[in-house]
Amino acid sequence: MTTGRSGRTVRDLRRGNRGAVLQKLYFGGPMSRQELGPATGLSSGSVSNVVGELIADGLLEEAGVVDSDGGRPRTLLRVSPGSAHLIGVDVGETRVRVELFDLTLTELARAETPLLPRGCYDVGPIVDHIRSGIGAVLAQAGVGTDRLLGVGVGVPGIVDREAPGGAVVHGQTIGWDAVPLEALLRATGALPQEVPYLIDNGARTLGQAEMWFGAGRGARDAVVVLFGSGVGASLITDGSPEGGSTEGTPLEWGHLTVSVRGRRCRCGARGCLEAYTGAESLLARWTERGGGGPADEEEALAALLASALAGDPVARDVLDETAEYLGAGLSDLINLFRPERILIGGWAGLLLGPYVLPAVREHARRHALRHPAARVSIDLGSLGPDAVTVGAATLPLSAFFTTGGRRTAPPAAPEQPGWRTALTRRG
Repeated sequence: MTTGRSGRTVRDLRRGNRGAVLQKLYFGGPMSRQELGPATGLSSGSVSNVVGELIADGLLEEAGVVDSDGGRPRTLLRVSPGSAHLIGVDVGETRVRVELFDLTLTELARAETPLLPRGCYDVGPIVDHIRSGIGAVLAQAGVGTDRLLGVGVGVPGIVDREAPGGAVVHGQTIGWDAVPLEALLRATGALPQEVPYLIDNGARTLGQAEMWFGAGRGARDAVVVLFGSGVGASLITDGSPEGGSTEGTPLEWGHLTVSVRGRRCRCGARGCLEAYTGAESLLARWTERGGGGPADEEEALAALLASALAGDPVARDVLDETAEYLGAGLSDLINLFRPERILIGGWAGLLLGPYVLPAVREHARRHALRHPAARVSIDLGSLGPDAVTVGAATLPLSAFFTTGGRRTAPPAAPEQPGWRTALTRRG
């Protein structure tokens, strides 16, 4: 195969051209062939060839015509929504959520399974929840796996995506010690070998979703915060204002020490930010001060908020304290990374945000240096509670762009000791 000076083969160039056209139409379409040339930097001949291939593959379709200045009407093109499917999985703090999408991320089906007892992160049941959820959404939508590009999975913890045999999860706060999740999912046989599982940190998938489709769109440097039972964040630097090329870095921000010898965090250390701002610790502080609500964490947090809005001084003090710690934690992100935008998502963040956001902004600016604080905006994410699932689905979507719309089979993973026993242990 011919190789150019850059080391790229003709096949590489063709794949890159296909990806450029697909990505431009996905985020900026519909567009005509004439518009695609300047938008992608490709010659008219290259655009014509690539568009012809993508139409033949069923990935593009016509989306009407527009008049041109004195010439023939121009045909608009768009990515065909039904040409492929994606699955996003959120291994959350209260449930496992599985959603099936078409190629334009319109939801086709969903399945949710609560984690019972609350906070039970035993590996075996979670793998089974994902397996059964995948089967459920495919059955609900009446679709097979022939057009399934992949399954993206957002999880708590640090994900080693380069580990031999597939992605391994280090989730200290949930008792996962080097869990080979990709291999365990593959071993269920829920999907054919050619359909990949793509696993990443949940805060990063949330960040990618907000940057591509939500309140982060148009920003180049942002931090997206996942505020749930615990807290985490994703840092995006030099992102594309048009979306599609964002690569976020997950930050274990919740385990930043904010009080030496402070409250015990669920990670085992003392004084972590999460021990003062996560919903789990927030509710614990409410209980310690004589408050209390339902056993379900989401219902309990809603009860705490209702009490604060009704004027209960204990509930208000707990939320005010949480807002101050959260603002101080954001000030560290502002001083370290100088983002232009900070977005707060996650189920707890979206629930409490309208109440605490003004105080969070005030505390963040008070604790941060004046210059970086003056250029940052702090707002809520706009994609709602499904943002992690949508973000997880962007993992196979991103691979789709990279491969120019061609599905490639994941490498076969050799079995290693301990993979099967991991199904029966916590961590």
